[in-house]
Parts: sequence; C-alpha cells; structure tokens
Amino acid sequence: MTERSTVDMWFDPICPWAWMTSRWLLEVEKVRPLDVRFNVMSLSVLNEGRDLPEEYQALMTKGWGPVRVCIAAEEAAGPQVLRDLYTALGTRIHLQKYELDEKLYKEALSEVGLDTALADAATSDAWDDALRGSHDAGMKPVGTDVGTPVIHAPGPNGDGDKVAFFGPVVTPAPKGEAAGKLWDGVLLVAGTPGFYELKRSRDIGPIFD
Repeated sequence: MTERSTVDMWFDPICPWAWMTSRWLLEVEKVRPLDVRFNVMSLSVLNEGRDLPEEYQALMTKGWGPVRVCIAAEEAAGPQVLRDLYTALGTRIHLQKYELDEKLYKEALSEVGLDTALADAATSDAWDDALRGSHDAGMKPVGTDVGTPVIHAPGPNGDGDKVAFFGPVVTPAPKGEAAGKLWDGVLLVAGTPGFYELKRSRDIGPIFD
C-alpha cells in the first residue's frame, strides 16, 4: 500500500479561485495517495496598507469576518473542522451568493455542528493574533506578492522537505483522473529547483459546477 502524504492548502473563504482549487484538491484525494489539510490565510491581512480600489477595499473590510470565524472554530474544535466549515462557507458564498454576515456564519457553523455563538468572532479582534500566525505560516515560503490559494506539498526527493507555491488557478475544477494528472504536473514543476512562474492571462471567470 502506498503511503499517503499530507498536503496543506491555505484559503480565504471569500476567494473564488481558492474555492476552485480546493474542490480540485478534494478530487485529487480520490485518485492520488494524499490527504488535504486546510489552513486559513487572509486577503484582508495580505492587503493591509495597500492602495486598493474603493470596491475592493470594502470587500477587504468585510473579509475579516469569515477568516476570524474560521480561526475561532479551529481553536474551539481543532484544525480538522476547517475542511467541513470551509465547504459550508464556500458553498454559501460562491454558489448561493450569501452576504458576508451573521446569517452566513451561523448557518455554516450549525451545519458542521459547532456553537453558533462563534459567529460573534467575525466582529472581534480577539483571534487576530492567531489569524496572523496562520496567515504567515502559509505565506512566508511563497512571499507576499501572491494571494490564495497557497499549497505546501512534500518535495520530490522524499526527504521531508516541502515545496510551496501559489496556485494552480484553474476553472472548472478537473475531476477524476484529470485532477490527478494536473496534480502530477503541478508537483513536477513546483519541485524543480529554480522554477518560479508559469502563467497566462485569464479570459474566463470561475465556473462553479
């Protein structure tokens, strides 16, 4: 039996591209010997102090809510709760077009069996130190000129070293063996010493299917 490895993904619930990548990774789990562990980063933390368009700045202000709720839930129930909570939040945010408000947080928390009082974390800075710690752990290996998704995966040499990268940005999320083949290719280029970038302009938005 092939030993399974752990792959860490950092997400912000409000990012549609991270959502696409997360759904792809869950497909990869089915066809490759890996287990995905979800972690929280924050676009609101990442963009602090930056000169942003007014509309995006308003989103970053609202964006503190979901990540604070995730961190509070992680502290209350353990990191494993983030997988289902992210799905509960992301389904409502990206597919059902919920606003980033108390209704969203309470419904998502209730769905995964958590105390809905954790929704109060959205408007509290009590969890911000832990949020920044989680954010920094994910972003430090890849730098601050990227956003989310960020993935940390076992390196190609099997010596315990990790490779960390931003992306992939993909839509729609591949399924089945197509998801596995994309993973194989991403891991190949990410594990190549000196490899930094492969990119082309996006001409379509995220396709939620």
